[in-house]
Amino acid sequence: MNQHSDFPRIGERLEQEAHSAPAIRLSLSDIVEEYDTKAAAITEAETAIKTAACIQGTYGSDSFSLDARLYERDVRLALLRSAWKHVYNGLNIESIATAKDRKQLELKLTSPLPFTLEKIAEVFGDYLLDRRFHVLKGLAECFCDLDPAYKSHSKVKIGVEGLPKRIIVSYVTGWNSWGRERVKDTLNALRLYRGEPRYTHVEFENMMDEAEKWGEADFCGGTIKVFKNENGHLIFDKQGLLDINRALAEFYGEVLPDAPSESEAKRPSTEVARDLQFYPTPKTVAETVIDALHLRGGEAILEPSCGDGALMDELAARNADLPENRMSGPVTVTGVEYDGGRAAQARAKGHHVMIANFLQVAPEASFDAVVMNPPFYGKHWLKHIRHAMRFLKPGGRLVCILPATAHYDHDEAVGDWRDLPVGSFASSGTNVPTGYCIYWKPRAS
Repeated sequence: MNQHSDFPRIGERLEQEAHSAPAIRLSLSDIVEEYDTKAAAITEAETAIKTAACIQGTYGSDSFSLDARLYERDVRLALLRSAWKHVYNGLNIESIATAKDRKQLELKLTSPLPFTLEKIAEVFGDYLLDRRFHVLKGLAECFCDLDPAYKSHSKVKIGVEGLPKRIIVSYVTGWNSWGRERVKDTLNALRLYRGEPRYTHVEFENMMDEAEKWGEADFCGGTIKVFKNENGHLIFDKQGLLDINRALAEFYGEVLPDAPSESEAKRPSTEVARDLQFYPTPKTVAETVIDALHLRGGEAILEPSCGDGALMDELAARNADLPENRMSGPVTVTGVEYDGGRAAQARAKGHHVMIANFLQVAPEASFDAVVMNPPFYGKHWLKHIRHAMRFLKPGGRLVCILPATAHYDHDEAVGDWRDLPVGSFASSGTNVPTGYCIYWKPRAS
């Protein structure tokens, strides 16, 4: 039977049945028409909600489900995310921010701040004001994560010959593996430095697929080789190394020498280090190193070369946070500073500071801890560490901020070494790679 030819007859029969059904108030044709209209309206309604909750087509949330209850707060959050994402995309922050910063920004945009001009400036302003800094920082972060040699400003300043031509990266096979992400971030950082766009997902995956299939693949600046043990080797050509060297040298800038001159080496051991540059400790660094003291309250702490009191400020803030009923009492802090002007600044904030050359202060083992950001010139910091250890009680702890060369070049930071993030002292005027080292004074036997 041809069902299509019988359709009018079947339709008439259904209409007759519908009229006798008490629950059906309309004709079937009217019901079908209403259904078609409302089915179309579902799409229109969802589109209207999406449009209401986004800026210029930048969606800040997954599609709203119309089979679930829709809350006003969800629409408002989607609209807020949309506004922030639209500005993020429009300002092309992805081509400026480092790989680590982009991950942090993605987290911020999940629970965004209020959308105001002030907040936009707070979140994105620095990327626009100093684009070059962030591009160079992104490259430095990637290479420092891959090989300790790139944490040494002395090797960078030596030239291309001082940098490794080959970098071994573990686990580069498999989608989203640790090594694969490091390779992508590194090659993208190099491309951004050259003024080239980042790899698209397809471009990068095609290159990696080729490397896995044939054992190697070329990129602009070198070759990546992939081995059966899932490791990869990034091998940079002459131009690639030159670009990396120039970028890192520009980022690290005019760094302090790694070794004193011959005349400097002959100076008396207690002479004050050449004070051509003063780098105050940024708040984030101060928080990190004070955390490493693991304060319980009641400790007596010494800060040599305390400058204007940045570390002491953080210690004072920790005292303010101590519970009032803590039996051990507050932390007491004593600073020593050679420069009278900086000492006066620290004293004006209420800190107890002795004006003296720390290396000439007679040691007394009366402190539970020492925290310090000593002069970096040459190996002068090593004299400060050795002298500071004499002020510690048995079992006491010393936490010292140091140039990365202390650990990676000179092998003098023999305590518990920890890297600080790239550019930690940028706000103080230097990008010299830094870290901090924790030392313990042996307990009396």
